[in-house]
Amino acid sequence: MGKFLTAVLCAVLYGSLVASLPVSEAQPSSSVAEIATSTSSDTAAPSPTVPYASDDPNYWLWNETTTTDPQPERGTLGANILGTQNIPIDRQNPDILAPPTTDEGTVGNAKWPFSLSKIQLNTGGWVRQQNVQQMPIATAMAGVNMRLESGAIRELHWHQTAEWAYVLSGSTQITSVDQLGRNYVATVRQGDLWYFPPGIPHSLQATNDSSEGTEFLLIFPDGNFNDDDTLLLTDWLAHTPKEVIAKNFQDDIADWNDIPGSQLYIFPGVPPPDNQQPPTSPAGEVPEPFSYAFSEVTPTQYTGGTVKIADSTTFNISTQIAVAEITVEPGAMREMHWHPTENEWGFFLEGTARVTLFAGTAIAQTFDYQPGDISYIPTGYGHYVENTGNTTLKFLEIFNSPIFQDVSLAQWLALTPPALVKQHLQLSDSTIAKFNRTKGVVVGGHRAKAS
Repeated sequence: MGKFLTAVLCAVLYGSLVASLPVSEAQPSSSVAEIATSTSSDTAAPSPTVPYASDDPNYWLWNETTTTDPQPERGTLGANILGTQNIPIDRQNPDILAPPTTDEGTVGNAKWPFSLSKIQLNTGGWVRQQNVQQMPIATAMAGVNMRLESGAIRELHWHQTAEWAYVLSGSTQITSVDQLGRNYVATVRQGDLWYFPPGIPHSLQATNDSSEGTEFLLIFPDGNFNDDDTLLLTDWLAHTPKEVIAKNFQDDIADWNDIPGSQLYIFPGVPPPDNQQPPTSPAGEVPEPFSYAFSEVTPTQYTGGTVKIADSTTFNISTQIAVAEITVEPGAMREMHWHPTENEWGFFLEGTARVTLFAGTAIAQTFDYQPGDISYIPTGYGHYVENTGNTTLKFLEIFNSPIFQDVSLAQWLALTPPALVKQHLQLSDSTIAKFNRTKGVVVGGHRAKAS
């Protein structure tokens, strides 16, 4: 017992002595901090404050080409499902069913397949939409997918928000008249864009360039937008006294006997010629075209794919929406980045991908995407887009902004003093020296193998 008390007293006295010493005397002469700040050494120092990150690469576990039985298992974690299972959905979402161990917390649902949106069927076409009802996280933008048979018309109408469009298939003829009486007619082809400012009336009609007609994607810079709230020509006149209509147009009231009693919305029509000309306006045509031949823009080639951009610097009238059309080759990825002031509404056209959203405060979640899926990334969230398939990935990044802008993680670190980067990440000098001082945008890499 006496020996035990002696040992305790010695420990207490030693601890008091160390605590009373100046900090510089209590530390080893060659501290971890000194090693970490050295710029001459090519060896990474141990982290002085927290454990190392896991060396687990956290690959995606399966894709559409594999025969893996989808189960919530990753390494030694998880267990198979004993109850019922929707296998087709689980096959499409490996990083939801078996998340990478780097995921933590939830960011909200950042994926919505258009296939789950209710379709409104009309004579001559159909329409479906996504807004905050389907995807509460998507507060800044809403999307509409519309199909018109050859000659079919989306009737004359206007919105309280701007309308931006990307033609997915076929050709669409647009008409419009602005607030000064200047008019515009154009045929917009596959891969091309149109844009109407808020309140500007317009129509959309499928040409017969394709016997199938046309299909397009519409974006509205308001997550609460509802296509049912569109202001329609026929709907307005059906709810206006005919006496008022006749007086407005200085016509006989009998001339208006056959106007529709309710909205037409989408209806069959006669295909217009591609070279359709509008009536001559005393005010002339609009000074800035409402359409843009995006399909004719030459994409910029990067090591892992291509990018082309349309914003108000090139498509001048489009002051509320910008877009990047991106391709990513197998094994490559859209580099880690974020958008400083814009929300991102994404649409996947070809291939498969996974995206991890980093929301800060240790929150990160990974989602998987297939053609026809919508993604949404709030302003400032860090993310990447990785091709998880064996074919080229193609998708749109759409922003509620007049210009496209992003911040590249690799470029940021490459242009930061190396000693500062080294103290943060414990990387060697040679590793830091290889960082790209220009944006990689789409970077190549070794293709990950599915199990």
